Amino acid sequence: MDMDMDTPEADPALEWKLRAVAVPVAFALAVAFNRWETGHWLQRTFLTMIPHELGHALVGWWSGYAAVPGLWKTSIPEVRSLAPTVLVGALEAAGAYVGWRANRTWLMLAAVALAAAQLLATTASATTSHLAITFGGDAGAMVIGTALVCCFFVGEESRLRRGGLRWGLLVIGAAAYVDTAATWWRARTDRDVIPFGEIEGVGRSDPSRLVEDHGWTTAQLVDRYVVVVGLCALVVAAAYAWGVYDARRRARGAREAPS
Repeated sequence: MDMDMDTPEADPALEWKLRAVAVPVAFALAVAFNRWETGHWLQRTFLTMIPHELGHALVGWWSGYAAVPGLWKTSIPEVRSLAPTVLVGALEAAGAYVGWRANRTWLMLAAVALAAAQLLATTASATTSHLAITFGGDAGAMVIGTALVCCFFVGEESRLRRGGLRWGLLVIGAAAYVDTAATWWRARTDRDVIPFGEIEGVGRSDPSRLVEDHGWTTAQLVDRYVVVVGLCALVVAAAYAWGVYDARRRARGAREAPS
C-alpha cells in the first residue's frame, strides 16, 4: 500500500510517531538557530517579524482600530473606527454559527470568548487600548506561534493535514515562540537584552514605549512577558501530550481491529 506522510490516517502508527518526534525536533532546531548569530537574524527577519506585527494588528482590530500590519511596523490610527469592529464581530458570529452547525462546541466557545474580549477591548480607554496594542507585539508573536504549533495536531479531516501545510506552520510557530520567548527569559537576569531605544525607520521600540509612555517599570515589563512565555509553554505542552496520546490510542485501535 502506498504510504503518504500527508495522509497519516492511512498509517496511524506513523502519525503518532510523527507527533511524538516532530514538535520536540522543531523546538530544538528553533533554539539552535536562536543561539547562532546568523540563524537568530534569519529567524527574527523571516519567521518572527510577521507574527509580531500581526500581534499588534490583531489587538488593534479587536480594540476597534483599523490597524495595518507591515514589515517591521504596524500603522495604528489614533482613533477607533466602525469597520474593524463590524468585521471582527461578523467573524465571531460566523465562527459561532459554523460551530453550531458542525456541533463543535469548542468553536462556539472560542467565538464567545473572542466576542467578550472584543467587548472589553472596544470599551477600554484609548490609553489602555494603545498599551495593549504595544504589548501585543511580542505577546502576540508568542501566542500566534503557539497556535501555529498546535495546528500540527489537527484531525485527519483537516486540509492542513491533508495538504502538509501543518509542517510549515510548525516550523514558523516554533521559531516565533522561541525567538521571542528567549529574549524575555534571558531578561530575567540580564536587562541588557531588552531592546530599549530607537529602531531605524520605525521609532521607539515597544519596551521603550511601555516604560516611557505607560509607566511600566522594567521589572513589570519583564514579568508580564514572562507570564506569557509560561502560559504559552503550558498550552504547547498540553496540546503535545494530548495529541501524542490521542494518536497512539488510535494507532492501537487500528492495530487491534479485525482485518
